[in-house]
Amino acid sequence: MSAEKMMSSRPPFAWGRFLRTFGTLIGFFLIVLFFATQRPTTFMSVRNLLNITQQVSILGVVAFVMTVVMVLNDFDLSVGTMASLSGIVIGVLLQADQPLPVVIIAALVVGMLGGLLNGVLVAYVGITPFVATLATLTIFGGLAFSISGGRTIFGDVFPDVLTEFANGGIPLGTINEQAVRLPHLTLIALAVLILVWFVLEQTVFGRRLYTIGGSMEAARLAGVRVRWLRLLAFVITGFGAALAGAMLTGQLATANPTLGDGLMLNAIAAVFLGMTMSQEGEPHVRGTLVGVLLIGVLANGFTQLGVDTYIQRILTGAIIIASVTLSSISRRNR
Repeated sequence: MSAEKMMSSRPPFAWGRFLRTFGTLIGFFLIVLFFATQRPTTFMSVRNLLNITQQVSILGVVAFVMTVVMVLNDFDLSVGTMASLSGIVIGVLLQADQPLPVVIIAALVVGMLGGLLNGVLVAYVGITPFVATLATLTIFGGLAFSISGGRTIFGDVFPDVLTEFANGGIPLGTINEQAVRLPHLTLIALAVLILVWFVLEQTVFGRRLYTIGGSMEAARLAGVRVRWLRLLAFVITGFGAALAGAMLTGQLATANPTLGDGLMLNAIAAVFLGMTMSQEGEPHVRGTLVGVLLIGVLANGFTQLGVDTYIQRILTGAIIIASVTLSSISRRNR
């Protein structure tokens, strides 16, 4: 066979598949490159990069556990108010002079109970996830206001060990005579990331979740305990939301009934951004990680450029819409 014929017989490069798989990742690196050229001395510094990981750690925890329910084609709108409620529980119990370990455990149990309620409503009562978690969003928010009396809890009620841990890190050395630390919150988010990846990608439980997400009826006919697994997924998400609330409360030494309200939309956005990296359009935690970092890089970079907060929200939303839309168009044209 001649070289000409061999070349003509090669299949054309699949640009659509390439962009579907790597488009979001390429966009992420282009955004990083843009901010690096605009602020070369500060943006790419080790201190700032570690700062970005700390800034996105709380969002990351929520987004990683949100991935679990979105694998099932469900979602949880109540994670933000659950994070707020978790913080209020911590603040109120600390005011009552309860030991810190008991306080943290109580907050996490509250998160799991909230997730259990969501799971029962969705999996057993049969209410759609949107309606069920919208209702519990209101309930959890109301509980946070009721327990706190609508007041912000702050000050000496939060022990130093909590705030120092949440704002501290493991020493890595010094750069330009300034200490560099790997933030504790980053390590917590990394631990959640690894755990969720292992559960979804390496266990029977995770494979069954993907089976349910692919076809709930087919999974049921195959003997998968669909209701039970959906309930467990919501419990995991509730636990993660409460953990994020504890992290946020410790970092700010503040508990407020609306403190975690912004987490839900950003977490869902991060998962959707990650879904653009999957040819099947499925949520995967490694894609969610890219989505979380993209949102964090945008916020950090825009702040360094002096862009107003409301403009940041507009630009971030536009970038998310553009990336998800391009991915959807490429999938329809497969």
